[in-house]
Amino acid sequence: MTESLLRRILRELAALAQLAWPMVVVNLSYIGMRFTDTVFAGQLSPEDLGAVSVGGDLWMPVTLFNMGVLMAVSPLAAHAFGAGDRLLVASIVRQAAWVALAGSLLGILVLAQAGTVMTAIGVAPELIPKAAGYARGISWGLPAIMLFYVLRFASEAVSYTRPLLLVAVAGLLFNAFADWVLMYGKLGFPRLGAVGTGYASALSQWVMFLVLLSQVRRAPLFRPFRLFEKFEWPRWSMIREQLGLGVPIAVSVFMEGGLFSAVGLLMATLGTTAVAGHQIAVNWGALMFMVPLGLAAGITVRVGQALGRGKPDEARFAGASGLVLCVGFMAVSALCMLAFRKHIVGLYTDDPAVTAMAMSLLFVAAAFQLFDGLQVGAAGVLRGYKDTRVPMIMTLIAYWGIGFQVAWLTGIRQQGGPVWVWIGLVAGLCAAGLMLVGRFWWRHVRR
Repeated sequence: MTESLLRRILRELAALAQLAWPMVVVNLSYIGMRFTDTVFAGQLSPEDLGAVSVGGDLWMPVTLFNMGVLMAVSPLAAHAFGAGDRLLVASIVRQAAWVALAGSLLGILVLAQAGTVMTAIGVAPELIPKAAGYARGISWGLPAIMLFYVLRFASEAVSYTRPLLLVAVAGLLFNAFADWVLMYGKLGFPRLGAVGTGYASALSQWVMFLVLLSQVRRAPLFRPFRLFEKFEWPRWSMIREQLGLGVPIAVSVFMEGGLFSAVGLLMATLGTTAVAGHQIAVNWGALMFMVPLGLAAGITVRVGQALGRGKPDEARFAGASGLVLCVGFMAVSALCMLAFRKHIVGLYTDDPAVTAMAMSLLFVAAAFQLFDGLQVGAAGVLRGYKDTRVPMIMTLIAYWGIGFQVAWLTGIRQQGGPVWVWIGLVAGLCAAGLMLVGRFWWRHVRR
């Protein structure tokens, strides 16, 4: 490796890190909000804790799918920004706002039927009133969080990411305060318990949207875009392009989340100890995953901007360098996981059986980390190329044709137990990572 190439790699990695680290903090704030909700609910009763968990499990797929559709804003706006067409960036944002509002309305209608859905899937009857109330309460935050995502992805596309830190802090602090007020009935408000958590989360999402909106309106960087100077009715040609790019992303995100949910259900058939150990390993893995997830968003922007400037060589270099950083971070995370498994598990439990189970799963999770970094980084690269349909098919095959099948056959049918269920999870992520990297190499590097 020549010194000039090394310098070029380091410059690219530094630029990516500077762009992506606010996104990492925002992702961690989402985890922090869910953690805060869980802790507050746990102080009330097991029923309230269970209601927050079940209601959140219904809310999450609705949010993930809508968010996936809106992720198309990032590559579309990055291409336009790289080409110097700031007015097109503004039109992309306005049209995405219509998509966000339509998706929010559908989500509210779905969550309004939360009680019916929970009854149909066999949720314990004593949990349904509170869990359904939580889902209905948090649904009122859908328009805000979807409009927030539109502004967030547009801000990322033009490398305006620092204000996202203020949004993350404001949302996290307000969520904790609103939980305290509405769950426990403070400051003259009624005691709403788990249902109050849903309304607190909805209010927090409105705070996040309004804070980011105020930042974007005041930012000198956005003045040439004239984003708020005119009103646009829906334009089907632009919306069709956004949906054509965003729906495959949404399906991929939804299917990956669905794989983890399905593995959790498989674990539930193996007993309480397996479920507890699985929860610890998944929780820690999700925390570490927030870093490459933020990096992947930055990779999409770097690749998209380079292509918008008409620099395909720069785009390929940015994509390859970003992949190295994602996998490199997860390699360090995996080594730390192996070295400090006992200390990590000790943060969650002191039960000997659960500790042993969680430590065995964290051993497998070390490999899980590497391939998770590979697949999320490669997906970010391909989004930068506006390449989402074939990757969607690849991830469906990897997650459900390989990952779930291996987990069920080896872990459940062949009675391999929890470790083999997780090996199936690793197999799915490994297949996804290798196929997505292969797609990047064959279509965009080899040429």
